[in-house]
Amino acid sequence: MEIKIIEVTSRKLLRTFIHLPAELHKDEPNWMPTIYADDWNFFNPKKNHQFDSCDTIMVLALIDNRPVGRIMGIIHNMYNTLRNENSARFGYFDSIDKQAVAHALLTYIQEWVKQKGKSLIVGPYGFSDKDIQGLLIEGFDHPPLIDSACNPPYIVKLIENEGFSKEVDCMTYKFPVNLALPELYYRIQKRSNYSNNYQLLEFTSRKQLKPYIVPVLQLVNQTYDHLYGFVPMTNTEMEEFAARYLSVVDPRFVKIIEKDGEVLAFIIAIPNLTKGIQKSRGYLFPIGIFQILIQSKKTNKLDLMLGSVRRDYQGTGIEIVMGISLIESARKADFKDMETHLILEDNYKMRAEIERLKIPTYKRFRVFRKEI
Repeated sequence: MEIKIIEVTSRKLLRTFIHLPAELHKDEPNWMPTIYADDWNFFNPKKNHQFDSCDTIMVLALIDNRPVGRIMGIIHNMYNTLRNENSARFGYFDSIDKQAVAHALLTYIQEWVKQKGKSLIVGPYGFSDKDIQGLLIEGFDHPPLIDSACNPPYIVKLIENEGFSKEVDCMTYKFPVNLALPELYYRIQKRSNYSNNYQLLEFTSRKQLKPYIVPVLQLVNQTYDHLYGFVPMTNTEMEEFAARYLSVVDPRFVKIIEKDGEVLAFIIAIPNLTKGIQKSRGYLFPIGIFQILIQSKKTNKLDLMLGSVRRDYQGTGIEIVMGISLIESARKADFKDMETHLILEDNYKMRAEIERLKIPTYKRFRVFRKEI
C-alpha cells in the first residue's frame, strides 16, 4: 500500500481537503459537517487574518490517487512570543482507519516542524481556542456540539499509537433547565442586585444586540488571556466573529451586565444547531440556511457558547444574576436542556460552580502533545 503525501497548493486540492471528512464519516450517526462557506473563508489567508502571524502547511494523503487523510500544521509565531513558547500545532487531522495513513500524515508534519526549529507539537488545535480543539475521547454516543470535534473513537487510537500523550483536557456539561437551584443562589441574586449599581440588559432583537458585540469580545480579550491556547482578537477579527454568529444568536438568550456604560459581564447561549447542520450537509445554499433556522426553532436544547465576567467583579454574584436570568428565559421558551461549551479542566472556578449543582461531565475532549 503506497501512501502519497501532497501539499494543498490549489483551489481544487483545498476543496478536497475541506470536503474529505464528509466522505470518510458520512455513515456515522453522530458526525456533523462544518459549514463549508465558513471553511472557505477560514482556510483562505486573504480572509483569515490569523495566517498573518503563522506559518502553515496543509497536506493530503492519497492511496491510488484517492484521498484518505488530511492534516494541517501551524506555527503560531504571535502566540509563541506572547507565551514565551517554541511550539507547533497540528489540526484538522482526519484519516481512514489505517495506522499507516496516520503515521504518514503525522510524520510529514513533524518533519516540517523540525525544519522550522520547533521541538514540541500539540493538537489537534487550530489558530486559537475559538477554533475546533482536541479530539472527543468520552461521550461518543451524544450528539455533537457546534464548533467542537465529533471524531469516531479510532481517530484517538491513531494519534496515541504515534506516541502522542495528554496535553490538556476540556469537558462539557449538560443539565436540565428545570434544575432546582439552591435557595442561596436567589439570596445572592437579591443581595447583588441591591449592593451593585449595575443594569442587567436583556434583548428582543439582533438590532438591539449588535452594538454590544465588540465590547463583549473586548471583555473576552481581557479575561481569557490566561487560558490555554488563547490568542487575543483584533478589531477586524471581532467584526468577522460577530458577522459569523449574529445570524444564529437568539437575543432572548443573551444577558449582559453593564455599569456606567461599560460591559462588566455577559453570557450567550444559542438554540442547538446540530440537526439543522446535519440536514444541510454543511451547505447554506440553496436551502441549507433554512434547514438550520427551522431546526433551531424546533430544538428544545440550548448551547452555552461564551461568557465572561470582568476580573474585578468576579465573585460578586453577577454570574449568578445572569445565570438565573438565562435559565428563566429558557424555561419561558420551553427549552428542556442546556449544554456548556468546552471548559478547560483547570478552569476550577467555573467547574466548581457547575459541579456544586451535581451536574456530571457530558463529553470530554483531549489535546495531545509530543516532543520531537
